[in-house]
Amino acid sequence: MAAKLLILDDDHDILLMLKSVFAGEDFELFLESESESALRRVVADRPNVAIMDISLPQKSGIEVLKEAKKIDPGLAVIMATGNKTTQNAIEAMKHGAYDYVTKPFDMNKLKAAVRKALECNLLSRKVRYTRERAPVEEDLTEDLMIGSSPEMIEIWKMVGTVADSDATVLIQGESGTGKELLARAIYNNSKRKNRPFLAVNCAALPEALLESELFGHEKGAFTGAVTGKPGLLEGAGAGTIYLDRIDGLSLRGQGKLLRLLEERSLRRVGGTRSTPIAARFVASGPSDLLQRTRKGLFREDLLYRLAVVTVRIPSLADRRADIVPAARAILRSAGGPPGLTPAAERALRVHPWRGNWRELENVLLRAAPEARSRGAAAVDVPHLALVSPTDPEELLRAAVRAGWTLRALTDSYVDLVLDDSGGNVAEAARRLGVARKTLYERRRAGG
Repeated sequence: MAAKLLILDDDHDILLMLKSVFAGEDFELFLESESESALRRVVADRPNVAIMDISLPQKSGIEVLKEAKKIDPGLAVIMATGNKTTQNAIEAMKHGAYDYVTKPFDMNKLKAAVRKALECNLLSRKVRYTRERAPVEEDLTEDLMIGSSPEMIEIWKMVGTVADSDATVLIQGESGTGKELLARAIYNNSKRKNRPFLAVNCAALPEALLESELFGHEKGAFTGAVTGKPGLLEGAGAGTIYLDRIDGLSLRGQGKLLRLLEERSLRRVGGTRSTPIAARFVASGPSDLLQRTRKGLFREDLLYRLAVVTVRIPSLADRRADIVPAARAILRSAGGPPGLTPAAERALRVHPWRGNWRELENVLLRAAPEARSRGAAAVDVPHLALVSPTDPEELLRAAVRAGWTLRALTDSYVDLVLDDSGGNVAEAARRLGVARKTLYERRRAGG
């Protein structure tokens, strides 16, 4: 099935030109000159990628972008403009645009941007939403952590680059951020996707058993080894081996894994024969693996062997734009209600989420049954509303108790004011008591 490309521009000459440019590409094209008809296309046809002009007569392209992302957060939108202003670029990217291009178009660059946008869309859009019709579910079990925040878009770009290679990948991040889900995304988009995917939690097996479970053992290798047994690593064949909590390996186990990665073969415990290993390795561990090497807790040579490609998943608190879409995905997987009350959305956005994805899932799976029992159309999370918004001193005390940094508190407050101002930077700057230039510079710097 051809990918779908929506082009919105009120200049019919540009529409015809872009139609001819993309006619030879493998796209089903939708050409629209009006904002409302383009939004109806998003609802009805669910395009993968959209090119939208910023200057439109009815609604601005930024307004169309915001509405389109509410309908389908997975839509990859490339904003186009003839006005080469920093403000336009900041506004476009702040509201979820995948990329920003200027007119007159460099057609080679535009086509490359569309191809990359499509690649990220196909990776990230496992769950889609519309307000006008029931969401389409594709695979809620594996890809709920998918996000379309700028931080996650960068990760999907990297996944698209490395998925088909044989390079070893090291995924780092806090507990609960979805490292295994990302490993599966790499696997699902690789040439090995029809081969086995073997996940091993290195911290879950007792050290005495870990080595024999991973590498296998020969008969008589130890007390109780009455027969020989192949290890988990042999069982993966030419598939993908995911080693979770790689820091759980003992130094001895780390040495054996290093030798395996260098020689691409293994020896069972008590054995002398080498068995070739054709699998691709993906490993995950905490963010402080490098510090652990300096303390002698993890082998530095193994760290560099694993980190041919390194992907760092940001915490949920560092990608707050993904929290509400992620919450809706969790609720849909739990059978609803799929909606969130305005109070719940506000509470979810400002909560520190020290447990990351796992904590968010726990909160919502506890709240959903209560909402269903009341017949409510939307879920609330009153237990997250720890303080009254009319009591700023208690609000700050709660932030201190929750361990918030000044940066996290400031970022969340600025984001809330921007959201409450409908994305109007001038209005948000007025309410924050800062110059617009200050707010623009803050957004440009990613803060």
